[in-house]
Amino acid sequence: MSAAAASSIGAANTALVKDPTLQLKSFNGLRNNTCYSSAYSLLLDRRISSYTVPASIRAVSTPVKETSVETKRSKVEIFKEQSNYIRYPLNEELLTDAPNINEAATQLIKFHGSYQQYNRDERGARSYSFMLRTKNPCGKVSNQLYLAMDDLADQFGIGTLRLTTRQTFQLHGVIKKDLKTVMSTIIRNMGSTLGACGDLNRNVLAPAAPFVRKDYLFAQETADNIAALLTPQSGFYYDMWVDGEQFMTAEPPEVVKARNDNSHGTNFPDSAEPIYGTQFLPRKFKVAVTVTTDNSVDLFTNDIGVVVVSDDNGEPRGFNIYVGGGMGRTHRMETTFPRLADPLGYVPKEDILYAVKAIVVTQRENGRRDDRRYSRMKYLIDSWGIEKFRSVVEQYYGKKFEPARELPEWEFKSHLGWHEQGDGRLFCGLHVDSGRVKGITKKTLREIIEKYNLNVRITPNQNIVLCDIRPSWKRPITVALAQGGLLPPTYVDPLNITAMACPALPLCPLAITEAERGIPNLLKRVRGVFEKVGLPYNESIVVRVTGCPNGCARPYMAELGLVGDGPNSYQIWLGGTPAQTSLARTFMNKVKIQDLEKVFEPLFYSWRVKRKSKESFGDFINRVGFEKLEEIVGKWEGVPKSSSRYYLKLFTDKETYEAVDALARVENKSAHQLAIEVIRNFAASQQNGKSQ
Repeated sequence: MSAAAASSIGAANTALVKDPTLQLKSFNGLRNNTCYSSAYSLLLDRRISSYTVPASIRAVSTPVKETSVETKRSKVEIFKEQSNYIRYPLNEELLTDAPNINEAATQLIKFHGSYQQYNRDERGARSYSFMLRTKNPCGKVSNQLYLAMDDLADQFGIGTLRLTTRQTFQLHGVIKKDLKTVMSTIIRNMGSTLGACGDLNRNVLAPAAPFVRKDYLFAQETADNIAALLTPQSGFYYDMWVDGEQFMTAEPPEVVKARNDNSHGTNFPDSAEPIYGTQFLPRKFKVAVTVTTDNSVDLFTNDIGVVVVSDDNGEPRGFNIYVGGGMGRTHRMETTFPRLADPLGYVPKEDILYAVKAIVVTQRENGRRDDRRYSRMKYLIDSWGIEKFRSVVEQYYGKKFEPARELPEWEFKSHLGWHEQGDGRLFCGLHVDSGRVKGITKKTLREIIEKYNLNVRITPNQNIVLCDIRPSWKRPITVALAQGGLLPPTYVDPLNITAMACPALPLCPLAITEAERGIPNLLKRVRGVFEKVGLPYNESIVVRVTGCPNGCARPYMAELGLVGDGPNSYQIWLGGTPAQTSLARTFMNKVKIQDLEKVFEPLFYSWRVKRKSKESFGDFINRVGFEKLEEIVGKWEGVPKSSSRYYLKLFTDKETYEAVDALARVENKSAHQLAIEVIRNFAASQQNGKSQ
């Protein structure tokens, strides 16, 4: 380290010591003083020898604790406690000439919204870089921020933007020396990456559709308020990236009131982090807010799912709350599993922030901190049961939950295509394969968003919505989108519309096999099997692919989930449903990528010939059962020739289908209906001896 750098660090340390709000605090309720790593402790002792460590801080009331026995903590818990609220040693590591940062800093930078990565396709010395993830409650992205992110991708990234399944951007390929420039640019353009990763509340989901309707507006306002409530307060983010300059907008008074309220022992008194303390949460925490029927947010996969409940006049009155969802698991470790959220109860609308805070505190106080594989709230609820969990949350909430209200059936809504917002303007939802904005698509979106000064939203299905479009702009925007390859959803293969994949290789260190790079070919192969067994082009299923079992693209909710299970191998999950209300189950392990058709063919053929009217693939799987399906796959000898005796392969290519479909819609028919009519008329004319 240079002398100048060392001097700078020394000055920073002195400043921290003088600022009592930034002093290290102990949290004895969650640790044993003797379990530190000795080497790390010596380093820390030298580093903070002049610090005054105040008395230990604990929640005022912890009625849920069953035992006072101290337990082992994971290494990450120690890193967090010794970090001076997520500052040290990251602040020092960023100043070194090395292209990477050390283990402790690698864990801490996640709280700032970044992961350290390296290119796994390259051999030899590792080429380190950083992925940055933004935090955009409801997926809202201002015009200014979108243009800034587009520029940053070209100037400091790999030339692409990634739309994520949590309605955020990911920017890949930023090298360490550019981190502060990129971070500060995002902050100064109305953006943030604070809490996009790390052991705290992640981005809060809400339907991306900008409908000017009471329920949608209230859901989005609630998502914004929950995000604000659970945002870290100790200033480490702004200290690190903009030298302490504050860029926060004024918070609603109800958010400030709920955060500061300690009437039921939820807060750490006099702490820089009143809700999180020095240890933050045991693991990542996810929240989604939506309206009845709209399950575009995969509600039941979240730690907390919040649903706006309105009266007969459409006026929001309160919320149903669901708890304990989560996707992550480990292969062949049955003690880890994906889980759907359970109904917790109903609260009036004025209580939602207090209820959410009580749930978060229950997890903070009781979630496991010894083994990160079991640190999500789903494991706490699975261990306790929902009744005990509810009773403990009620102690922090200060009230009893009312019974959850009955709701109508859920539906996945893509919000693609053109729609009226309800205020005289339009929005246009655009499909983006795997959320990767690149090439001509990136250029086209930039030109349209800049020319018309549009705000945008990112959907939980990795797509993008252009908002606030004047009706007179619809035609020129449609033409420009088509020229850039961004077609209306009717011209996109239905399989692609609902498909999702995680980035996986080459940058994700956890990936076992391909996902984003492999899904285009996988979807073509699924379509090929559809054609082979006689399923029409407009038929579809929900396909999701991940490179490892962590489940970032939520494969365990798919009708067909492919989860990386070894080099060029996938674990096959079946049984999710189109509305994303059922959990899939493991059907087969370690299926080589070249052998997938041996499983797909018998499953899709059986679905075609044995399905009930309009029965989805997932519902068919669940009705027939795995035992019967395994028997069918095991005895499969190929598509029976007799099955295609009267089956006409009407469309051999996508272009032909699209041309016929365009003509058919004029007559309010499907492409297949029109094609069959043409064929029948042609056959009849030949039989009657008529000339063409």
